[in-house]
Amino acid sequence: QVQLAESGGGSVQAGRSLRLSCAASGRTANNYAMGWFRQAPGKERQMLATITWDTGSTYYKDAAKGRFTISRDNAKNTVYLQIDSLQVEDTAVYYCVSDPGTQVENWGQGTQVTVST
Repeated sequence: QVQLAESGGGSVQAGRSLRLSCAASGRTANNYAMGWFRQAPGKERQMLATITWDTGSTYYKDAAKGRFTISRDNAKNTVYLQIDSLQVEDTAVYYCVSDPGTQVENWGQGTQVTVST
């Protein structure tokens, strides 16, 4: 039901910032939380952070604390991921996921982030 569209990725220089967006269309009351994941070439999928629509409660994986900030705009049905001080190691496809870890989780197509020195 919920369709996710990531945007905001691209090629950037290391040290700069980037804000990714995830537009959620066709949302229902069953959609409780959103999350951001990423997958680098040859690496396993890595969860970064989650946020709830109602209170905006956030959860960050240790690896994402500090440089990553997840937020949401309920009026726009959009979730964001701010990445500061981008590093080459951040190069990956970033995915937006609705209700991650549940049987109704849904994934977007992903947006590529490429960081160069």
